Amino acid sequence: MLPAVETSGLVKTFGKTRALGGVDLEIARGSVYGLLGPNGAGKTTIIRILATLLRPNAGTARVLGHDVVREAAAVRSKVGLTGQFASVDEDLTGRENLVLIGRLLGFSWRGARDRADELLAAFGLAEAAGRQVRTFSGGMRRRLDIAASLVATPELLFLDEPTTGLDPRSRNQVWDLIRAVAAQGTTVLLTTQYLEEADRLADRLAVIDRGKLIAEGSSHELKVSVGQNTLQVRLRAAEQRPAARELLKEQLGLKTHNGSDPYSISAGVANDTAAAEALVALSRAGIGVTEFSLGQPSLDEVFFALTGRPAEDRSQEREVSA
Repeated sequence: MLPAVETSGLVKTFGKTRALGGVDLEIARGSVYGLLGPNGAGKTTIIRILATLLRPNAGTARVLGHDVVREAAAVRSKVGLTGQFASVDEDLTGRENLVLIGRLLGFSWRGARDRADELLAAFGLAEAAGRQVRTFSGGMRRRLDIAASLVATPELLFLDEPTTGLDPRSRNQVWDLIRAVAAQGTTVLLTTQYLEEADRLADRLAVIDRGKLIAEGSSHELKVSVGQNTLQVRLRAAEQRPAARELLKEQLGLKTHNGSDPYSISAGVANDTAAAEALVALSRAGIGVTEFSLGQPSLDEVFFALTGRPAEDRSQEREVSA
């Protein structure tokens, strides 16, 4: 069976800015595939090319067996796209939005209404179906946006950072929807800068940084590729973190980096004995530790090992746009 997506040497430039520097991908049909990387990495540019919204400057891309440049119409007839920002009309109700899309796709009036009601029920929006979208919460809008992409069931669904800006509860709801869509046989290609999201949803991952693919594999394969365990330390006082990082680096001989909050540190360790000795050294230096754990690295540590910095260090960068 042909891959759902196949790219070779994909290059895209915007003026003097090189957004993609030669990306090779192969994505199996029926899978959930994640493009993982910080803002500005090139993820959205890849999605736009595959969805025929941009033309590459060099290289080739085939989607469901069709060339995205020469056979753009055939590609569009088989894919769905949910971008980073809601595309539904805020002045229409939830049901009206879905019926309108159904009619534009060639459904009869009855067929469009039936499909709209089916999706509204499936996405937990039936009770709000008659309300204007402007009254919806962020999570409800996102669910409606994904539902709009599924009015005509696509063979391949592109989801560009589908949970950005959502609260944890809404994010979990969207994750459940993505799993349900994939379970019905639709191939899902999603971009995300959330490491936890990629870890939970994707069968395989490509790590994108500065327009280049720097690693590819399952979550487990990427973690194993780091070749070391990770010591996670939570400090009693945030102001001691610089001293703690320096001491851990000296004790372990491997790189350390800040965790997700001002009190936490992650450090690579060669073995359990080295981890124990490092914790003793922190205690002797008067650096209080409230929690610690030793185990397989997270995707955050994988990204740090691959790039030399944690993903959040580039959170202020912005994706190059067309």
